Amino acid sequence: MSKTWRPATQLVHGGTLRSQYGETSEAIYLTQGFVYETSEAAEARFKGETDGFIYARYGSPTNDMFEKRMCMLEGAEDARATASGMAAVAAAVLCQVKAGDHIVAARALFGSCRWVVETLAPKYGIECTLVDGRDLANWERAIRPNTKVFFLESPTNPTLEVIDIAGVARLANQVGAKVVVDNVFATPLFQKPLELGAHIVVYSATKHIDGQGRCLGGVVLSDKEWIDENLHDYFRHTGPAMSPFNAWTLLKGIETLPLRVKQQTQNAAKIADFLAEQSKVAKVIYPGRKDHPQADLIAKQMTGGSTLVAFELKGGKEAAFALQNALEIIKISNNLGDSKSLITHPATTTHKNLTEEARAELGISAGTVRLSAGIEDTDDLIEDFAQALAKVSA
Repeated sequence: MSKTWRPATQLVHGGTLRSQYGETSEAIYLTQGFVYETSEAAEARFKGETDGFIYARYGSPTNDMFEKRMCMLEGAEDARATASGMAAVAAAVLCQVKAGDHIVAARALFGSCRWVVETLAPKYGIECTLVDGRDLANWERAIRPNTKVFFLESPTNPTLEVIDIAGVARLANQVGAKVVVDNVFATPLFQKPLELGAHIVVYSATKHIDGQGRCLGGVVLSDKEWIDENLHDYFRHTGPAMSPFNAWTLLKGIETLPLRVKQQTQNAAKIADFLAEQSKVAKVIYPGRKDHPQADLIAKQMTGGSTLVAFELKGGKEAAFALQNALEIIKISNNLGDSKSLITHPATTTHKNLTEEARAELGISAGTVRLSAGIEDTDDLIEDFAQALAKVSA
């Protein structure tokens, strides 16, 4: 029956384990290890002959509930919860490559994601090619005989470009490579990379899944065969496991994910429309607007817009800082996906380590601002932008 549940029901009930006490809220199993009734039972569990938990670094009942609930939502066979979103990204990419292999990645990546493929991987003899991911021809030209992984995020951070996931997956399948998709900006509610042909999906659960600024977390999802053959041993021996307390916090957050994302998306769409009409705003990029450069692709592979809005102010950094400093409700923070509306200036925060040329390639100017819409009253947010824009020099 659980296979037919719709997302809102899955996110409240999916994967729940109850102890003998029949608790309503999921239990937190704050334990490092587990006790075996006999030596023979311990041996059987370590051999994999019987089911059960061994050590919290490998898994725990609370983490297991979170992983199962994410699998139901994503349509994945298996998952591993990690301590942070970047732990998930690093694990998903590095667990399946070795010296001499080649990664093709979209150049429009979060700064730390780019560092993993562009700086860290080459230290271990793994080559990387960055491409403009919007054009499938660029992915095809970058393929080499040793290409093993394609890595992308869509929509991208912070300029909300969209990549044809199905098209990239077709190219990868032709050469036996795996496609890893960072799906944070779309959320699992608006985009299903596995259904589009991707092989692995990663999330920073810190973002919408918690969505309330409380804890870090990440998750890697795929088919059971890939996880068993690639991620399982990496995960056990390098130790990126999520804390059971954080898993419990995320279980509480995920129950309200559809409600929060619905309101955040409505707010983002209305704010994008408001900003598009302002004389001090040079351009607005939002996946739900018809003027998005890839509106046709968005309609094809996404079922909703986004909680994020990117826009560019005509006055550059000075105008961006003036706007952000004048906002009263909306807070300056590099986080996103929170129930509180947050705003950041990518060129001086999340993408500051990129060269000016690299930022220009990605469309990040000195005037680019990224808004993560929260769940506040829409009119209050628009009024906050109106009064702040009035304080920005023309």
